[in-house]
Parts: sequence; C-alpha cells; structure tokens
Amino acid sequence: MNWKITILSFGIVLFAICIGGIILIGRVIHLQEQELGQRLLVTARTVTQLPSIISGLTEQSRRQEINPITERLRIINDVDYIVVMDMNGIRWSHPSSSRIGEHSQGEDEHAAFAEHTYLSRAKGEQGTALRAFVPVMNEQHEQVGVVLVGKLVPGLTGIILDMRGQIYVTVFLSLLFGILGSWMLSRHIKEQMFRLEPEEIAQLLVERTATFNAMHEGVIAIDSRENITVFNDNAKKMLQVEGEVLGRHIREVLPDTRLPEILQLNHAIYNQELHVGPAHILSNRVPIKVGHQTVGAVAIFRDRSEVTKIAEELTGVRAFVDALRVQNHEYMNKLHTIGGLIQLDHKQKALDYLFETMEAQSELSSFVSSKIANESAAGLLLGKISRGRELGVEVRLDRASRLIRFPDNLDQHDIVVILGNLIENAFDALKQKEGTKEVFISIEQDDDILSILVEDNGKGMSEETKQRMFERGFSTNVGESRGIGLYLIHNIVNKCRAHLEVESTVGVGTSFILTFPMHTREEETHVQSRTD
Repeated sequence: MNWKITILSFGIVLFAICIGGIILIGRVIHLQEQELGQRLLVTARTVTQLPSIISGLTEQSRRQEINPITERLRIINDVDYIVVMDMNGIRWSHPSSSRIGEHSQGEDEHAAFAEHTYLSRAKGEQGTALRAFVPVMNEQHEQVGVVLVGKLVPGLTGIILDMRGQIYVTVFLSLLFGILGSWMLSRHIKEQMFRLEPEEIAQLLVERTATFNAMHEGVIAIDSRENITVFNDNAKKMLQVEGEVLGRHIREVLPDTRLPEILQLNHAIYNQELHVGPAHILSNRVPIKVGHQTVGAVAIFRDRSEVTKIAEELTGVRAFVDALRVQNHEYMNKLHTIGGLIQLDHKQKALDYLFETMEAQSELSSFVSSKIANESAAGLLLGKISRGRELGVEVRLDRASRLIRFPDNLDQHDIVVILGNLIENAFDALKQKEGTKEVFISIEQDDDILSILVEDNGKGMSEETKQRMFERGFSTNVGESRGIGLYLIHNIVNKCRAHLEVESTVGVGTSFILTFPMHTREEETHVQSRTD
C-alpha cells in the first residue's frame, strides 16, 4: 500500500505541475506578446516621426531614401521588418528589395489608412508575426502613409528552450519533494492503519460484522458524536428497527436511548433494566476508551423476558433445593419425635402427632395454593415458612392475602426477588434477637393496586443504615453476595413506578410496604377514554 499511495500522490503532484506549467507558459507567452507589441508600436511611432520618412512619402524624388533609413532602424530595434507605404498601398521599404515598389496585399492593413493605430497578428510562411500599424502624418496633420513594423512571435519550443534552466530546477525540486512528501504521507497513513493492508482491513471489517451479528445479545456502539458505529441484527430485532442505521445519530433511531449518558458519566453501568422503544431490556453499558480518552460507548443487552426465564429456572432450582433441605431437616426431627413416642409405647400420641403434623402442613399448603395463583411465589412462601421453623422464627402469612395476577410492569421473577430478599433480610435481623422471633407477611390486591408487607420484630435499622440501605454493595452483614437484595428491589420499584415505605426502629423491628399500580398510565388513560 505504501507504493500505491506514493505513486498516486506523486501522480497528483506531477499532474498539478503539468497543469501549472501549461498555465505558466501561457502566461509567459501572453506577457511576451504584450511587451513585444509595445516595443513594435514604439518603433513604428519613431519611424513615423522622422522628417526624412515624411518628406520621402510627400516628395517623389526622395522616396529612395526611405529604405536605407528603415533598415538601420530595423537592425537597431531588432525587428524582422519595417514597411513604409504611401496612401496607395505601395511599399517604399522592405527587407526584401524585390518587393519595394509593389502594392501590399495585407488583409489587416485597411484600418491603418484611416488614421488608426493598432496591433495585429498575421500568419505567414515563416510563422505567426505580431505587426504594429501607425499612420504617418505631415505638418498639416494629413495622413501621407503608413508604417508597418513586424516581428515573428516565438513558438512554444523556443519559449521552453529559453526557460530550460528554470524548468530543470523546478522539475528537479518538484520531483524530489513530491516523492519525499508522497512517501512520508503513505507511511503516516500506514501507521494510522496499524500497518494493515486494505484487504486485511476489509477482512477485519467483514469478520467484525459477522461476529456482532452472530452474538445472541444486542450490541449497539456509538462514537463521541453519538453517531452509530455498530448496530447488530439482534439489536434491530429486539428494538424493532429496520433499514441501515450506521452513521445516523443514535437519538434519531432511538429517541429514548440511555447510551449517550455513558459519554458524560465516563464509567460503566452493569445489569440495569431499561425500557428502550418497545423493548424491556437488561443492559450493560460501557465507555470505549483509547488511551485516556473516551471515544465512544457500547451497550450489550438482552431481552428482559429471556433473562427472566433463565432467572426463574435458577430461582426454581435453588428454591427446590432449599425446600428439600429444610423439609429433610424438619421431617427428620418429626420422625425422631414419632420414633421416641413409639419407643415409649405411646402409640396413640404418636398417631395424633402424625395426623396433626399432616393436617397442619396440608392446611397451609392448601391455603397458600388457593390464595397465591403463581406457583413460584407460592412455593417460595412455603419454603420460607419451613425455613423459619428451622431458624426458630415464626413466619405468619396474613389470611387475607391473595395474589391473582401481576401488575403490568411486574412479573413472577420480580415477585420472587422482592419476597425472597425481604424475608431473608428479616431472618438476618432476627439472628441476634432473644425471645420470640416473628415475621409477618401480607399480600393484598384489588383492581388498582398490589400491596406487599413484610414486617419483623428484629434489631431494626439506624438512621445511617436507612439512608444507605439501597446502595449497591452496602450491607450491615459481613459476607459475599451482600448488599444486592435491597438494591434489586429498589430498581424494581423504580421500574414499576411503585411506592416503597420503610419504617424501622432500633430494637423494635422493621416493616417494608411496597405498593404497585396494577395498570400503567397509558392503559389507565385508554380505560378512562373507553369509559367516557
């Protein structure tokens, strides 16, 4: 590529030199003709002012004196010919003596016999000549003849030969600096392209495009001017964008995009739920940096429904494992109790205990299943109640609770995250408490709102803790994966435009009340308009 750029740029330089040379030579020819024309006119006027020329044209006997005078002047002034004609067009001087006394047949001479002074070009056998015509006037200001002074105009070859010294220097310096500059330019361009050849750059572009389009996630990248540089097929599919968008401003394609804010923040934001266009996505947004300068931003995101599906599967597996572990521990204790009663020969008490345990578990399961329509939420509540028994915590579920359907912006993954984290936080708050440990759960729903209450009688929270409890990574408990639960709940509350109320007193307990609207504002407006 170095040689290609060098040859191309040098070719441009050479072409510019040729064009400039043509213009320059044309200008030189024009200036030389102007200078020659003025010199010819001065010579012609000098001849017309000579008394011997005037008397020679007016007196027949003195006409033989004209030619010797003009020949001397021709040689002195370095012109090709000086012709003196009377008013009848008869030549009385000429470089060729055979033409003296003949009638002149020039086509450009007529105006000169009408007292006009001018320059004219005439093409003859020896080439193109520039000719000056000046009328000869006597003392009575009457025209008695015409003086014609001519000289051949130098041709292009002659001009080039005259300027060959300057041309050699100009061409040499142009070639030297043209080749040197072209080579430096090509080397600079090559360095800017990381020493890659054009075909290698094209291959990288094809591979990059294919890689982005093969990704299951949506990928969007912008430059520092917020113009789109990457927009893969999955991003178009998720955001329902059609056509070519590369090079367009990101806000023209996605008016509600949040990607440009990364250019101002200059730091990454991970795992944030966003509504962009028609899609509900889980996004990672990262600034693109070259050295210490931010030159763009990239967003990698997935459809929230897919992430929710995966989370549900993981949550279900974890809940199932926890439930099995808790039930195994609980039933081992109950089996030990039944076995002990049988060994003590209290068979009837063993049967009563067995029936009582079965009836209580069946009643609880039946109640939860009938009031909580979603299996994941119902299973989570049953598992947490059993987990509470294992920890010595009484988990009470409000008998008026019910969950028939989810609000518009809420799904079962959100419910599992909210209930699971709030109940686990309540368990943590009760670890150091002496005496009765209680957690109260209430889920109430009507046509307008869904309300969730989780209350404990644990250690409570200080004012500092209440101020920072929704910060990512902040926790009063030591251990891995801490400080995430309330942060996730806060994000869900913001996403659903819900209301979160926290009441906590140190040494008394804490209650969380979350209120979610059942309908989005758009749907409420639509329902109201249909009612009207």
